[in-house]
Amino acid sequence: MSGHSKWSTIKHKKAAKDAKRGKLFNKLIREITVAARMGGSGDVNFNPRLRTAVLAAKAASMPGENIERAIKKGTGEGGGAAYEDVMYEGYGPGGVAIMVRALTDNRNRTVADVRGLFTRGHGSLGEAGCVGWMFHRRGVLLVAGGPLDEDRLMEVVLEAGGDDVAAAGDGWEVTTAPDAFEAVRDALDRAGARIESAEITMVPSSTVRVTGGDAQQLLKLLDMLEDHDDVQAVSANADLDDEEVARLSA
Repeated sequence: MSGHSKWSTIKHKKAAKDAKRGKLFNKLIREITVAARMGGSGDVNFNPRLRTAVLAAKAASMPGENIERAIKKGTGEGGGAAYEDVMYEGYGPGGVAIMVRALTDNRNRTVADVRGLFTRGHGSLGEAGCVGWMFHRRGVLLVAGGPLDEDRLMEVVLEAGGDDVAAAGDGWEVTTAPDAFEAVRDALDRAGARIESAEITMVPSSTVRVTGGDAQQLLKLLDMLEDHDDVQAVSANADLDDEEVARLSA
């Protein structure tokens, strides 16, 4: 047990914002489409990335026909735009490192938009690799408190090949290597854990303490980035107090 997760406050702070269902559905549809195309299969049993995307869509109550339509687009049956995965790196207020993953059908448009958002948010878009070395691809699962106690949760995670469990608000944050992500999620499901979210994402190796005006500007920048239609995920190496995040997000 590694103690309290310092980055999940930022990474998962906006559950209420995600209730903007139309925008969320559009992002999930893009992820499903790209996962089906890049994974070479529309079958979730043979395409782990697609399976993760479909589970996220179901957790958001997306209708099954929307999911099927997105899969068919990815496998070439449904037409539509061809999206590609792109990653942007930059700095936010307080020197915070930020990674932005987008799915776009127009690289020039998206990079111009993202650069503009960084500038408006008192940050700067950097060159490829400028902050990427601070982050690592990890499987991250947020598990609600109960019905598993801490010892049982740790036992299930470690036996399935997971790496760590850390306190995160009223629940737990489970981290895994990307290739152990599926096994850990399945083991938690079988054990009856309440998984609130599960994704493979970019996790910082260290964090930067941010308070006051920098914290307020940073949250606004992250909000703007996450609200962009092309942006799928934003990770930052900021360390903020839960109470300050709640106050500034109110």
